[in-house]
Amino acid sequence: MTVKNIKDPVQSFHIYLVSDATGTTLQGLARAALSQFDSVEPTERFWPMIRSEAQLDRAIADIQTSPGPVLFTFVDKKLRRKLQNACSELDVPCMPVLDPILRTMSSYLGLPPKGIPGLQHALDEAYFKRMDAVDYALNFDDGQHIDGLEDADVILVGVSRTSKTPTCIFLARCGIKAANVPLVPGVQFPEKLLSLKKPLFVGLTESPKRLENLRRSRLNADDDHKMYSENEYLDLERIEEEIRNARRLFSKNKWPVIDVTRRSVEETTAEIIVLLNKRNSKAKKEENHDPV
Repeated sequence: MTVKNIKDPVQSFHIYLVSDATGTTLQGLARAALSQFDSVEPTERFWPMIRSEAQLDRAIADIQTSPGPVLFTFVDKKLRRKLQNACSELDVPCMPVLDPILRTMSSYLGLPPKGIPGLQHALDEAYFKRMDAVDYALNFDDGQHIDGLEDADVILVGVSRTSKTPTCIFLARCGIKAANVPLVPGVQFPEKLLSLKKPLFVGLTESPKRLENLRRSRLNADDDHKMYSENEYLDLERIEEEIRNARRLFSKNKWPVIDVTRRSVEETTAEIIVLLNKRNSKAKKEENHDPV
């Protein structure tokens, strides 16, 4: 297999993602890898649910039209060989991305992998837990309801445009029941919520200037438009005051705070999961009367 000279970088190319399941894992791995390279313009060609030779033939024909790297997840040995042979003839890289992980886990566990595609998407208890969490996030979005928040695993609190809703949805995809309550100027935070013991409260904050930009974008506002330039929702001093008041509330109640200014929703979600795991671990130790 010919490897391109690193001194002659490729910028625009096709990348093929071929999977015998939904391919979401493959997409995530590919995008994570490509994000590490500047100035590249990949065209993603996605071929999920490939479980027969006829289906694979169509994917191979597509690869032949515009050859490029192929990442795949197959458990069927015959399909694997066929795809690898086709890529070898085209002189393009072809990588089974899960193989190193499966080999390592198999060696450690002393067990062979089952070799059944799509097991992570089985309709098991975890699946229905995720679906239940998604329904919960939608029903308890933006402080729509107060009754029922005692069942939440996490309650996000923050001023407008601090990514509360998308973060709740990402948490739900992990099976975590998340709700969010907005902080509205002039409206007192519900005292009833402060007595809740089960949920982990997390305060979300952001830089005032970025919040102004996000809000202005949300309203499709223009600096020269009088209607918006005089809107307190977009006034920088008012926004700064909102942030200060929010931080006072977070500090008073000793809630962990995450500044989302330079964070993606995924990064915020990951930090919240770490906080939740630490809290649950501490509670478990206390329950077992072990020293923390």
